[in-house]
Amino acid sequence: MSHTDELDEFDAELELRLKREYADVFPLFRYCVLTHEATYLCNRLERHADPQAVAAFLHVVMEDVWVWDRNRPTRIIPRVEIHTTQDITIEVLRTGDEPGA
Repeated sequence: MSHTDELDEFDAELELRLKREYADVFPLFRYCVLTHEATYLCNRLERHADPQAVAAFLHVVMEDVWVWDRNRPTRIIPRVEIHTTQDITIEVLRTGDEPGA
């Protein structure tokens, strides 16, 4: 087996582990935030838009965050702030009225 094949196999295993972890933790979070750089799951979310001449400047603050990044030693982060003019998709996975919320 070549080194390239070994790296591909290792990469595929990391991706599979990340997908399994995502499926396990997904039900624990209220929001899914998608940016052009990352996918985040979080339970607290604040968003602010500052209109500019060309595009809105967005500021998103998340707490109790899980980030999709297989290269991190830990994917749980206490707080994340995003400052961008790019598109951000925020999905509400569950409301605070549901059991376990």
